[in-house]
Amino acid sequence: MGRAMREAKEQLAGLLGKQPESVSAVKRTEEGWEADVEVLEISRVPDTTSVMASYRVRLDEDGQLMEYERRHRYARGQVDRSR
Repeated sequence: MGRAMREAKEQLAGLLGKQPESVSAVKRTEEGWEADVEVLEISRVPDTTSVMASYRVRLDEDGQLMEYERRHRYARGQVDRSR
């Protein structure tokens, strides 16, 4: 799983031209893996106002990126109140 997530971050970085910061969720699927990856989209000062985006990525069994989509954008300092 760790290798697949590293591969996903590297492949997503190549496509977006931005470095992913973290993987916030991972789950096994019938086709391979699905993960939510957090990416810094717009850097601002102070850092808590920077714009982040959460991307859902799907990987095959070998860790190759099959698809990705941006799920939502948010300010880095935003508290998730959806739960």
